[in-house]
Amino acid sequence: MNLKESKMKHLSRIAALCICLFITVSITAQTRVNASKIMKDIRNGKDILYNNATIVGVLDFTFMDAQSEKLSKKKRRNKNQKGDNQIKKQITSKISFVNCTFEDDVFAYIHEENTQYTFVANFEKEVLFTGSTFKEKAYFKYSDFYENADFSNTKFNGESTFKRAHFNSNVSFSNTFYGDSSTFKFTKFKSNVSFANAIFKETATFKYAEFNKGVSFNKTRFEEDLDLKYTKVFGEFNVTGMHVEYDVESKYTRINGKKFRYH
Repeated sequence: MNLKESKMKHLSRIAALCICLFITVSITAQTRVNASKIMKDIRNGKDILYNNATIVGVLDFTFMDAQSEKLSKKKRRNKNQKGDNQIKKQITSKISFVNCTFEDDVFAYIHEENTQYTFVANFEKEVLFTGSTFKEKAYFKYSDFYENADFSNTKFNGESTFKRAHFNSNVSFSNTFYGDSSTFKFTKFKSNVSFANAIFKETATFKYAEFNKGVSFNKTRFEEDLDLKYTKVFGEFNVTGMHVEYDVESKYTRINGKKFRYH
């Protein structure tokens, strides 16, 4: 190889390195996504597919602000009025967040104190929040999940609730982490669900929950109390290696119709 060819090869390598650096910088710049963009895409019926992204701003699947504007003056009422107060938003997009971080609150449930309206999001297609981190609140109270849902390997660092949520298909909460209070009270699971290897740093509540095709708490760690009062399980109930640091509340708990006593 002569000197000219050597220089050309060296310049080619530098050019290739510069292109790689440019692409890396571009990808890095694209990893921060504003929640408002995601909400706009959902309104336009687009599927939401993100990998290794940081979501900035409150992500409101209920679209409470837009829903509130639609409520007529006749329909809006004060907190002393009674009647149906649930405003539902059907999410028709596929939702997929893999290895993502949510910097701010994520809401599929919001209760408005002034009017006593409750805004809820239901998910008609597959929902994935795998390997992700919720730094703040994650509210999925009352939500219906019509297709598969996967929250495995996800960290809920802030307060989380799936109270009264309905999972109509396959769902997993395996290898999840709950750093703040968490509740699955009145939650219904139509298919088998796994909480295997999950860690609950504070009291976990499954009171009145229904597991129609079994549940796994294999090697799950509850570092405070576990509330299973009135819980019903049909099918496999795997508590192999489960650890509860303090008390297990199991009043009226039924496993395939039989009473349950932990240890």
